Amino acid sequence: MVLFMLYIKAELDNVDTVALRTDINLCLDVRNPLDDSEMREKVVMNATEFLELESESSREPPHHFRLRWEGSKKASVMTILTEAAVKTALKKKKKAQVPGNYNADNSGEWSPILAVECRGLEPTKLFPMGNDFVVASTGGKVFEEDVDFGEGDWADYDDENDVPVSISEIEFKWEAV
Repeated sequence: MVLFMLYIKAELDNVDTVALRTDINLCLDVRNPLDDSEMREKVVMNATEFLELESESSREPPHHFRLRWEGSKKASVMTILTEAAVKTALKKKKKAQVPGNYNADNSGEWSPILAVECRGLEPTKLFPMGNDFVVASTGGKVFEEDVDFGEGDWADYDDENDVPVSISEIEFKWEAV
């Protein structure tokens, strides 16, 4: 299995942290690592739901997403890793960062926010669908609704601290670790 990290880069203004929800539906493009022209676009998987095994004799690990490429005998699978599973997977990799919240210290730099383990497929692009993220202002107000990064930026107003909050130049990328 190959470990992939989802990285985010953005400019934060009066924002302390950006956290990926644990109960989200992820929308992404995946490709066949053996054939770059074979892709599935905008597939959706739920981070809280594991799929049932195809058969009782299946040796697939528990996973969140599965597909079978044309002509393939085995299913390709993707699993969203927990923090503990990521730490275990990264023990052998010296320079790899454990994914976590994006914060003001990371502003303008790439930082991992999610790790997935893949067998027979590779994630290539993320499509934020709205309410995928929770944002906390530097004043401590938490924004849990209407946080949509689909347009590449987001803004709101922290009425508790009387300051505007915004996230701009939002970019995502997947990298194999």
